[in-house]
Amino acid sequence: MSASRLLSVLLLLQSRGRLSARAIADELGVSVRTAYRDLARLQAAGIPVYAEPGPGGGYQLLDGYRTRLTGMSEGEARALLFAGLPGAAADLGLAAEAMAARLKLLAALPNGLREEAARAAAVFHVDAPGWYREPEQAPYLPLLVDAVLTGRTVDVRYRRWRAPQEVEHRLRPYGLVLKSGVWYLVAAAARGIATYRVAQVIHATVGDERFDRPQDFDLGAHWDAYLKDFQVRRYTGEATIRLSPRGRRRLPDNLPPEVAQAVDSTAVAVPGTEWVEAVIPIEGVEHACGELLRLGGDVEVVGPMELRRAMAATVRMLAGTYDLL
Repeated sequence: MSASRLLSVLLLLQSRGRLSARAIADELGVSVRTAYRDLARLQAAGIPVYAEPGPGGGYQLLDGYRTRLTGMSEGEARALLFAGLPGAAADLGLAAEAMAARLKLLAALPNGLREEAARAAAVFHVDAPGWYREPEQAPYLPLLVDAVLTGRTVDVRYRRWRAPQEVEHRLRPYGLVLKSGVWYLVAAAARGIATYRVAQVIHATVGDERFDRPQDFDLGAHWDAYLKDFQVRRYTGEATIRLSPRGRRRLPDNLPPEVAQAVDSTAVAVPGTEWVEAVIPIEGVEHACGELLRLGGDVEVVGPMELRRAMAATVRMLAGTYDLL
């Protein structure tokens, strides 16, 4: 445990620069006295750690000193190989850099761990986009990456779903998120922080204006909150449906997981049949009609009546199209 902690202290100084003993102690969850003792042990071992006294001082490594990654465990070596997604790196314009970094990482590992990492890379492959669709083209993604990393504003023309469909914004980009093969930009605009689908950016230019991202902004926490809010706004009503045994089996492959979960939690048997009746969330009548028709004759809408009528009207139209009436 002590050797592992010493390596952690060394890597903290290498990655963070100057740190006080208190900061090191807080980061590792130990006492300040233990942090001082660990720093003294590193110095005794010949590691060029020196102290800078006074306000704003602390401990740091001699300029230019770098440790090699020979202290990595087998699990850590595997985790680092999984940390880079080749497809995402290519989207970001970093494919060559990602490959070079991977080669350097492998070269720094001892022979045994190098072989283990190579085996792990050979038997796992990540393909982020979902089935039945081509990956989205996002030509302005590299430009947005540069704006995020350099803290510069971006002027974009953006295509949205509601009118007017094309709008212009000056954005302060806070971060990028890859979800199910789709890139999203989280940025501050005139009306606050919003989320933009990168593939919907029609044109973008990076400006000269710079900005500081708020220190308390957490991209992961913001995205989690955004997803929860999206689910609340997405479903605006409920419907009561009946499902045959086959319809219930087909449900997870044809409708969103929230609908399948609602069926599982509310389903009750329909007397005298093998069907069940359940209450599900819906986005709207038109959308729900299209979704439920995927189940064909294995679903019946009980209510609301507006949705039941929409289902019946669609079925009549289809029957007329195929001369079945």
